[in-house]
Amino acid sequence: MFKNKVIAFIGGGAMGSSIMRGMIANELVTPDQIVVSDPAPGLKEKLSEELGTQMAEDNISAVKNADVVVLAVKPQGLPYVLPDLNGRIAKNCLVISIIAGTPITTFQDGLNHKPIVRSMPNTPAQVGEGMTVWTNTPEVSQEQLDQAKAIFGSYGTELHVDQEKYLDMSTAINGSGPAYVFLFLEAMIDAGVHMGLPRHMAEILVNQTVFGSTKYAIESDAHLSTLRNQVTSPGGTTAAGLFELEAGKLRHTMANGIWAAYKRSIELGKK
Repeated sequence: MFKNKVIAFIGGGAMGSSIMRGMIANELVTPDQIVVSDPAPGLKEKLSEELGTQMAEDNISAVKNADVVVLAVKPQGLPYVLPDLNGRIAKNCLVISIIAGTPITTFQDGLNHKPIVRSMPNTPAQVGEGMTVWTNTPEVSQEQLDQAKAIFGSYGTELHVDQEKYLDMSTAINGSGPAYVFLFLEAMIDAGVHMGLPRHMAEILVNQTVFGSTKYAIESDAHLSTLRNQVTSPGGTTAAGLFELEAGKLRHTMANGIWAAYKRSIELGKK
């Protein structure tokens, strides 16, 4: 589906380069089909050397012959990017945004363009385990939907939704979620060190335990409460630990954190 197609990346940072690597590794495209524009000194050159991608002099030249344009800049970069590209992207070109908190209307108005996909990936894409939630405008063709699905699936798991409101919710969970998990891992490791475990040993125990538990939850048909109860013997060590976590309002605190991220995503969209 990408034969003879040009994929332009406006932004080649951590997320943008992760998508490039996924597409190349899964042989969706050859490296020379990807054109990268990024103002960071030496970044385009580094990607060209590592991946074999093409370098564009600027954003305008990057999108000139593009069939797909991936916007992978920080939200604060949009006031500079959108005016540059307004009216310069081919009418039938697919535009994909991975920019957090930015509604589709911003791109429709700022680019004077209609076929747009808005997505929310996350940083585990860097190891091929990303989670991307995405939606599209009615002008996106079936072929372009298939292209978007293939791109997002090349670096992890993708989930298409039919309403844009789910993107802000997703931002608060899968977009920001890795940070919550890293904080949880850090807290468990620090607790292990406090008990007397060497830090390197605590890191191995915690990382593998969380990884294995997550894999078990994904592959099991049982409800999470059932899986939790399987580990919790009456009057045992797990019951004692869970009692303290519930007393400390872990669920409540987690919910508040996710809601705060969700509200912030909406605020950013309004700005």
